[in-house]
Amino acid sequence: MNLEQNQVYYGFRLKWIKEVKEMNSAVYFFTHEKTGAELMYMKNEDTNKVFSVFFKTPPEDSTGCPHILEHSVLNGSKRFPIKDPFTELVKGSLNTFLNAFTSSDKTMYPFASMNHKDFRNLMEVYLDSVFFPNIYQYPEIFWQEGWHHEFSENGELIYKGVVYNEMKGAFSSPESVLYRMVQSVQNPDNAYFFESGGDPEVIPELTYEKFCSFHKKHYHPSNSRIFLYGDLDLESAFQLIDGQYLSQFDKLEIDLTIKPQRPFDQPIEVVEKYPISSSDDSSEKTYMSLNFTLPDVRDAETCLAFSILRHMLLETPAAPLKKAILEAKIGKDVLAVFDDGIMQPIFEIIVKNTETARKNEFKEVVRQTLQHLVRDGIDKTLVEASLNQLEFQLREAEMGRFPKGLYYGYTASKTWLHNADPLLYLEYEKLLPTFKKALTEPYFESLIDKYLINNPHSSLLILEPSKTLSEEREKKTKTDLNQYLSGLTPEQRISLKSDNERLMKRQKTPEAPEALNVMPHLTLEDLDTEIKKLPLECVQENGFQLLLHSQFTSKILYMVAYFDTRVLPFEDILYLVILAKTLGNIDIKEMDYANLSNEVNIHTGGIHGSLENHSNAHVLDMVTPKLSLYGKALSSKIPELFKYSALILSRTVFQNHDRLLEIIREMKSSIEMALMRAGHLTAITRLCSGFTPSHAVSEMSKGISQYHFLADLEANFDERYQTLADKLEDVRSIIFRPGNLILSLTGDEEDITAARKLIPLLIEELPKEILPLTQYPFIEQQKNEALLAPAEIQYVAQGYNFLKLGHEYSGKMLVTKSILSTDFLYNKIRVQGGAYGALCNFYRSGNVFFCSYRDPNLKETYDVYSGISEYMRNFDCSDRDITKYIIGTIAELDMPLTPAMKGNKAASNYLAGITDEDRQKERTEVLKAIPQDVRDLADLVDQIIEKNFICTFGNEKKIRENSDLFKVLVPVFSSKS
Repeated sequence: MNLEQNQVYYGFRLKWIKEVKEMNSAVYFFTHEKTGAELMYMKNEDTNKVFSVFFKTPPEDSTGCPHILEHSVLNGSKRFPIKDPFTELVKGSLNTFLNAFTSSDKTMYPFASMNHKDFRNLMEVYLDSVFFPNIYQYPEIFWQEGWHHEFSENGELIYKGVVYNEMKGAFSSPESVLYRMVQSVQNPDNAYFFESGGDPEVIPELTYEKFCSFHKKHYHPSNSRIFLYGDLDLESAFQLIDGQYLSQFDKLEIDLTIKPQRPFDQPIEVVEKYPISSSDDSSEKTYMSLNFTLPDVRDAETCLAFSILRHMLLETPAAPLKKAILEAKIGKDVLAVFDDGIMQPIFEIIVKNTETARKNEFKEVVRQTLQHLVRDGIDKTLVEASLNQLEFQLREAEMGRFPKGLYYGYTASKTWLHNADPLLYLEYEKLLPTFKKALTEPYFESLIDKYLINNPHSSLLILEPSKTLSEEREKKTKTDLNQYLSGLTPEQRISLKSDNERLMKRQKTPEAPEALNVMPHLTLEDLDTEIKKLPLECVQENGFQLLLHSQFTSKILYMVAYFDTRVLPFEDILYLVILAKTLGNIDIKEMDYANLSNEVNIHTGGIHGSLENHSNAHVLDMVTPKLSLYGKALSSKIPELFKYSALILSRTVFQNHDRLLEIIREMKSSIEMALMRAGHLTAITRLCSGFTPSHAVSEMSKGISQYHFLADLEANFDERYQTLADKLEDVRSIIFRPGNLILSLTGDEEDITAARKLIPLLIEELPKEILPLTQYPFIEQQKNEALLAPAEIQYVAQGYNFLKLGHEYSGKMLVTKSILSTDFLYNKIRVQGGAYGALCNFYRSGNVFFCSYRDPNLKETYDVYSGISEYMRNFDCSDRDITKYIIGTIAELDMPLTPAMKGNKAASNYLAGITDEDRQKERTEVLKAIPQDVRDLADLVDQIIEKNFICTFGNEKKIRENSDLFKVLVPVFSSKS
């Protein structure tokens, strides 16, 4: 299409065109003549195409209506009347991203795909779902996804619902509670006061009528924004969007303006509680957050400046505000949040593991430190370092597995939603000269003075631990339910049971084949039969292996130095994690850690350490952990990358008591957050550590064992400091040796050539003696643990290793995984059980696991796992359905990778012994999968279940009620554990 400004194309008038060099895109902005819907298209050569439709959905209360609606519209629509078209899409699409999410003021429905046919299919289903959902015909959708009353097996009334249990899980994490409450505290008079995701105590107040009314008002095209990105057929997209959807509506005047929060006359203070387990020590478990509201997200300069200030003040080892808080020993960790996803952004300074009695000291240290920075100025090397990091990140535009277009669309929505230029944050080049004035002028100092020191629109939020809060909430819920039940007439009880039966019938009734046939789908002919090879050249140089990944990387060189840990005994894994964290974060002989941080951030894109697992794909129980040093730099700064990497490897000094203690506390805090936020990974890692050494290493390095080790170190730090410092020095001198190194370089040929010349600099001061490698000993243990945590829900895991049972890996297992995840487990655990989700996997290493996510059940979920093999023995499906499962599996294998990720993946495969022949064999087996393959694996799953290796992470009361299932109950965060 040749597009001209002010012309109409399929009902869309082109308002403006702009070339945006930052994204290498031409941006076209349209309005729909009939409805007023707005559409923005970013045209470029990116084949990973993105679509998103989003709506302004400010909440009117904390019942979670926007969130429940987000779930519900994807449960069938006018043209696709099946119960769950979203899951059907997951089964058989080549999507590279497929999801929906609710934020504080908007609901977005984005997806991405590299296949033109698939892209159109997905767009059709998403548009039909949001504009013509089946929620009006089937209240069961609301009951299932939101909440409903249900009689338990013992006759008690309970609440069930996917979002209800999802939010119970979300409200179990103190960090999540804190982040959610800050918006409420800073915005007592507008929509941000309410919890858009839903407060579990308030969700049952939402009625079906209000739910439907919210959709009718908020999901009209007049309240929609549509985003398109990449190399796509715009004419075809317009024909679909206008012809089948928008043209069926008339324009409505919908006023969803969020009124600005009136600034406070003076700072306020709010105290709230969060739950901890009865066995936990409540001392030093308080969180405090100082929060400052900025005027408007449409002030892109100020908001982007505060993103830099967050890094400058609180996120690097040289950050002066973080250092001041830690040195005052007010808390054990300092976190920084800048929430610019709302109309009036909030800057948050958070101290963790403190006591309420320290609140005045906390406020005073922050005030004095900020005043000092304004008066004396911020260290210009720190300013330069933070500016360089921002510019590096903006230019690199590294989104990991997320499509770039998804990031661009979300970034545009922050201002677009409030009727401002959607490109305000994306055209960053014009703002960079303004920020660079800070190298000679007090630019950031003036912002601190105006928005932090002299800003009355601020608060201190104190979040205190409570051992009784969970029990109090449970009692209140039971009381409310009992009162409700006692007030029901006999006819109302019969009606309630009838509704439950109606819901259960809908959940258990299989989809009719003719209904499934209306779903758009691909064929096997749409798939590539050959793998996409990864860039890899292996050479011997300077006495060690060199892995080269030559490709276009926008003139950025990525380096990873892998050091084999097997020169050390297994128990030293506990110390290796600390060593990895200290790299670049503690003193070197030439300079202290603050100056080192500044130098690294000025000259590179960052240097950091990481401990990783690499299991051998062809040798059972062989694990090869690597302590890796990651670094990246622009072409012109490759010498500096090698210079500072060499200094960090060979000249790190551990004799710094206070800094080492700070690192231990930060690590403990980080693992504590990870254990709670990803309870499913906690359970899976702990489970698999009983039967495979790779997970035993993972459990030691990032699981509960590492957490307890760090907690003990912190509690006895003064007496153990010198031993720890000496141990780290010993471990460093043993592990960092050329004979123990594999070096990976990713970049264009010219940059790789330049880097190879600098390799002698990297290793010249490292010990040259080659040390023998040892195979880590491993003894299988059937732990069968329950992990007691301050959670309202459970993560229920079971599994074992099929190689140990005499089976071989095959790609057909990946198809079986797709079938179980999106069919049996999904229906039994999420749809019928009310959990937020369920997952399973079959790994090349032999590990198999089944796990639920934010699950209200426990024993019932293990009963579901016991029925998996029967389902598999009776499994059958049409050719169309098995094709769909194959396509979904291939989509996972073919997820697009960034240049850096391609290099890392190629290196990871090399370290695991996975060849292109292995990958091609796996792909061919996936493409040739048939229903009989699923049936053939039933015996394998039977044997997995019979081994009875289980682990549950979750609610203490629920676990104790089912304690007969477990050998050991482990209080995760107890000081006694």
